[in-house]
Amino acid sequence: MLQPTISSRDDAPHQWLGFGYSGRGDVISYHRMREGISRSMRLLQRVKETVEIASNLRLLREELERRDAAFRRFKDLQDQVVADAEALFDQRQRAAKVIDLVETLVNQLANTPKEFDKTVTECRSQADEFQQAVKNHEVEAVRVTKIHTATGATVAGAGVAVAALGPSAAMAVATTFGVASTGAAITSLSGAAATSAALAWLGGGALAAGGGGVAAGTALLALAGPVGWALSVGAATGTVALTRRANRKKADQAAREREEIGDRTSTLQTAQRSIRGWEQQTRTHSAGILGDLAVLWKDPASDYSAFASTSKERLGAVINHTRALGKLIHERVNP
Repeated sequence: MLQPTISSRDDAPHQWLGFGYSGRGDVISYHRMREGISRSMRLLQRVKETVEIASNLRLLREELERRDAAFRRFKDLQDQVVADAEALFDQRQRAAKVIDLVETLVNQLANTPKEFDKTVTECRSQADEFQQAVKNHEVEAVRVTKIHTATGATVAGAGVAVAALGPSAAMAVATTFGVASTGAAITSLSGAAATSAALAWLGGGALAAGGGGVAAGTALLALAGPVGWALSVGAATGTVALTRRANRKKADQAAREREEIGDRTSTLQTAQRSIRGWEQQTRTHSAGILGDLAVLWKDPASDYSAFASTSKERLGAVINHTRALGKLIHERVNP
């Protein structure tokens, strides 16, 4: 720290780094120095604010902060939707097994109504399609995971998705979303293509490598660092007009990106409501079937015509639950 010096002239004013002090007593006034520093800092702040306003730097910073905040909310929602898709996926796998139990019971009974047989056959087919899609995604997920574990690299298609989300989450997403950008049903695609298409739908490319737009990665511009200072220096050195136009252009771009993120957020919120509704309905119908089956298995009759009226009603309820499960297994989120 610099120390005050002693002047040889008692009554001569001196300047030290631009701050005046009196030679009387040969000591720099501490309070006058603080006041001088404070005035200088306020002046610098006013200059900085003036430059920011003149160069649209403040506008740009504010727009970037709004965009980044919108993107963080969007990313949090993405994570929630993936978790919801996993919960739905688990319930659908359980529902497929429940349909197996219903088919076993109906096949063991004689003289069941044809409508019952038709419903069970249709639901069995729907469950088989779902399980085959799961099997395809599972094979692909295992392959990609092995490659990623062995080499640390991802592969084309679902590689990035599986590496980022994990096999079960990737399968959950791929079996939740319905139509790819090409218009093809995602469940009709191969494991890698299906997962990539679903992830692209989910986040506009945010979770898949190379997905364009604002959501391509998480490297959002932070103006508080060197970029901001570079713009300020440019404005201060006589390029205010050029910097102002450039910053305004960037601010407008950030505003458009924020609106795009807002649109994607609204779309995902709608998807989330559907996914959560399907999960709850699937859970409810599966529980209803299991509760009724637990009672029906105790009925010694092997002929439907010998069933008591209460057992017939109960089996009818099982068929209705099963019909609903078959439809729910095939529900998909579409744009």
